[in-house]
Amino acid sequence: MSGTQLDRAAGPPALAPWEVAAPLVRAAQAGDTLALNDLMELLLPYVGRLCRPIALADSADAVQESMIVIFRSLGKLNDPSALYGWVRTITVREAVRVSRRAGRETPVADVGDRPTATDAELACDVHDVLSRLSPEHRAILVLRGLEGLDEHTVGGTLGLARGTVKSRLHRARRSFRAAWLS
Repeated sequence: MSGTQLDRAAGPPALAPWEVAAPLVRAAQAGDTLALNDLMELLLPYVGRLCRPIALADSADAVQESMIVIFRSLGKLNDPSALYGWVRTITVREAVRVSRRAGRETPVADVGDRPTATDAELACDVHDVLSRLSPEHRAILVLRGLEGLDEHTVGGTLGLARGTVKSRLHRARRSFRAAWLS
């Protein structure tokens, strides 16, 4: 088979998430309830992935609160291609708000044994260390580490100046290291 025949055999190229979501956003904004349902199902895993490391034990509440705000505010979204950035901003703010309200912070000084670095326990250890940080520090670390966003975008998402993002990121990393080594 030639390269062109292989390309046709492989099927059409996969669409980017925002390309899949844009027509659903337009249809949902026009009142199509099936499109709204499909859009919410498309967004739910992304919202959950953002909420879990920030809101920790309260992530289910943070997901629910985020989805409610997204649902209620969808009509205000002007550019459907900006959906994921818009959803990220709402979700991170709601996750921080829910986590702060729940008061699930554990001071670093109250931490017990130093976590081990075995592969089987690494995810558990990281979760444990994250649980000791403030919701604001968790949000910064998630946006920079998991989402890979630059400081300018993180600042826009959290409503912070770039200098504040840099200093908060520095403090969050320092707190994470201290908790990890304690």
